[in-house]
Amino acid sequence: MATTFALLSCILCVSVTLADVPPYEEKYFNQTIDHFNFKSYGNQTYLQRYLVQDKWWSVGKGPIFFYTGNEGDITDFWAATGFVHDIAPQFGALVIFAEHRYYGKSLPFGDKSFEGTNVGLLTVEQALADYAVLLTTLKAELSAPNVPVIAFGGSYGGMLSAYMRFKYPNVIAGALAASAPIFMLDPDFDRSFFFSLVTKDFFQAGVDCLGKVEEGFSAMDQLAKQGPAGLQKLSELLQLCSPLANNGSAYQQLQGWVRNAFTFLAMLDYPYPTDFLGTKLPAQPVKAACRVLMNATNPVVGLAEASAVYYGSPKCNNITAQFIECADPTGCGLGPNAWAWDYQACTEITLPSGSNGKTDMFPDLPFTQAMRRDYCLKRWGVAPRLQWPSVQFWGRRIHETSNIIFSNGDLDPWRGGGVLSSVSDSVVAILVKGGAHHLDLRGSNKLDPPGVIEAREKERFHIRLWVNSAMTP
Repeated sequence: MATTFALLSCILCVSVTLADVPPYEEKYFNQTIDHFNFKSYGNQTYLQRYLVQDKWWSVGKGPIFFYTGNEGDITDFWAATGFVHDIAPQFGALVIFAEHRYYGKSLPFGDKSFEGTNVGLLTVEQALADYAVLLTTLKAELSAPNVPVIAFGGSYGGMLSAYMRFKYPNVIAGALAASAPIFMLDPDFDRSFFFSLVTKDFFQAGVDCLGKVEEGFSAMDQLAKQGPAGLQKLSELLQLCSPLANNGSAYQQLQGWVRNAFTFLAMLDYPYPTDFLGTKLPAQPVKAACRVLMNATNPVVGLAEASAVYYGSPKCNNITAQFIECADPTGCGLGPNAWAWDYQACTEITLPSGSNGKTDMFPDLPFTQAMRRDYCLKRWGVAPRLQWPSVQFWGRRIHETSNIIFSNGDLDPWRGGGVLSSVSDSVVAILVKGGAHHLDLRGSNKLDPPGVIEAREKERFHIRLWVNSAMTP
């Protein structure tokens, strides 16, 4: 995902300066390494990072707004989750953002966290227990044992917020789970939704745009079939740093690199410019890419220039450095955070299948369960247990829970795995019209569409109900 579906989901608006982002205090908590096996690591702990802002807190009385950190550095999520900061003063809330184990600086075994069996403690269950223990301890230390905690999260973080309410209702009074595709983990769920919804986003930007994308991939195929001469031409048109090798894997890497760009343009199709980890996107990047495609004199060059809307315009494109194939066909990102997400995609977080070239605009790049299993066994020595998530995280049988908002944007390709209909009066689905990947969690912006303004008002209403109910004797 992330962020992939979540990893890359929290994007900071360019107009936001460091001075605009609320300050925080960085702290570390001596967290239990293994919550579920008393013998394996004894009392061994690791330092879990968390961020705190108490400027608005009505000490001992106001609620705690708790962000369930997902697959990345927690400071990035702090900077990009402005909705929490916007409403904290109204509630007199203490704001805490907790970093997920194995991401950012929260590495249980330091530089050896991904070696051998060390990585085996990277599970959703362990992460949820981290959050529950952290909150329970901090509430006691702050002499605020009875204040309600509202969980917030986007994408994978949104899934975690919902799971915290499922698993620890004694700790979490309510949860806002934004762009959280929890139904995707049900073993019987159709995971072919993702790339068809990316395609729909580009179709809505203009049917001619969709045709240009398909024309570009077709032209790539024609050149690739010509052998070394065609591959050399492709390398030149796409301005690659190294010529494509004359083998199928090199060409597949190229196709995946292009597909990855279009994937994130759709996910991050915000109405204003954004900047995340050095990746700057214009306002409405899907339409920006379509304009480039329509104006290109060559369909392959059009794909290259549209991809540059996401990747930027370096002197040359290093496709093996900018995109790495992994267990998540929507992209794992780069670096140690990507390793962690790759492992999770090989165990509990079963992500979408690949593209097929029929229901989507992309090349036929399948990623079946058998292919995922083979990859995961080779890479990590593990294989997904497809039935386990539906047992542990309820699958689609969520009617027994309460006090959760599931929000999804109608421009977000992850909505296909989300909760799109309300389950009860207290398990509410909100459609964010004009919203890309958890736009509602971002801070208020003058370019926000009416749909996200309306969604945030509904979210604020339900959060107020939960807080008031929890604080009523």
